Parts: sequence; structure tokens; C-alpha cells
Amino acid sequence: MATFSLRNTATSLLLFSRRSLIPGLSPLRSYHKKVVDHYENPRNVGSLDKNSKNVGTGLVGAPACGDVMKLQIQVDENGKIVDAKFKTFGCGSAIASSSIATEWVKGKSVDEALKIKNTDIAKELCLPPVKLHCSMLAEDAIRAALSDYRIKQQDKEEKLVKARRKLYSRRSTEAWETCGRGLYIYTGQQMLLLTSHSSTGLMKVSLPSPQ
Repeated sequence: MATFSLRNTATSLLLFSRRSLIPGLSPLRSYHKKVVDHYENPRNVGSLDKNSKNVGTGLVGAPACGDVMKLQIQVDENGKIVDAKFKTFGCGSAIASSSIATEWVKGKSVDEALKIKNTDIAKELCLPPVKLHCSMLAEDAIRAALSDYRIKQQDKEEKLVKARRKLYSRRSTEAWETCGRGLYIYTGQQMLLLTSHSSTGLMKVSLPSPQ
């Protein structure tokens, strides 16, 4: 009886292994049709120039399952996301979550894109509980890309402010030579020019702020 049971078990395992190799019985059969659609026809696969000031790049991973997700956004001068790309190494749910994330961020502002939640992605793709970490990765990737973009904009603004201050500093020197004796004071909000006047003494003149 025990021998018969072992033979039946061995036969069942062999049949299962053969069935799993048949294309028509792919493991994708267990995914929802929306996941299969994004897996077989992924949207916005590719890369953007990560060095561009208008491109934000997010790279996240899940050590537990080995999924790695890179998502990039491109923002125009009005603060709207005009393009998005992704590259993902992982299961069908991870690829589908990345694909739909790029679709959802396009056309949104940076603040609007921050409102995209993993629960929305999971609900749209009908992900089972065991695959919820894929939608969480997608949300993390979006936030990482937006954070990278904002850091670049801050750096860009800081460089612009420094350039303006340098320009005002040079203009101050030129004005000194033109007006004669005088003193420029930058208060952080405005530029004050104190000039020497023969009849009225010191005269204060407010100049535009370099910020």
C-alpha cells in the first residue's frame, strides 16, 4: 500500500512538472488579466537622461523577493510630468505595477503625483495580498523619482541665487566707481545703497533683491 502511494505521488509530480512547461499553462494563468496585459504589453519601457535637470530618477528594491525597479519622470517648465519611463527586474506583478505607475504620473503635477498610493495600484491590478509589496515598490519608486527631481531643482535654484549675488556684487563695484564714495549693504531681503551727498549727507536707496 505504501509502495502504491509513493508511485502515485511520483507520477503526480512528473505530470505537474510537464504541465508547467506547456506554454498554454504558464504561471501567468494565476494573475489577473490586467496584470497579464501590462506584463505582455508593458507601457513606457526605457530610460531618460538621468543627468538632465528636468529628469528625476528613482531606484528601489525589495531584498526579500529580489525585485528591483527604476522609474524616471520628465517635468516641463510648468511643473507638469510630460514623460515617464521604467525598467524593472521582477515578477509579473512588479512589472505591471511599474507600467501602470508610469501611465498614472504622466500629465500630473509633482504634487499630484505624490498622491498616488500603493493601495490604488493594487486595487487597479487586483493584486493578491502576497503581491502587495509590488505596488508598494511602485509607490516608493514614484516618490524617489520626485524627490530626485526636487533636489535637482533646489541645486539649480541655489546656483541661480549665487550667480545673481555675484552679478550684483560686480554691479556694486561698478556703481562705487561711478557714484564715488558709497556703501552697499545686502540685508537678505533688499540691497541698500548708502551714498555720500554734499548737501544732505547720507542718502539710502533701495535696490531690487538679487533673490
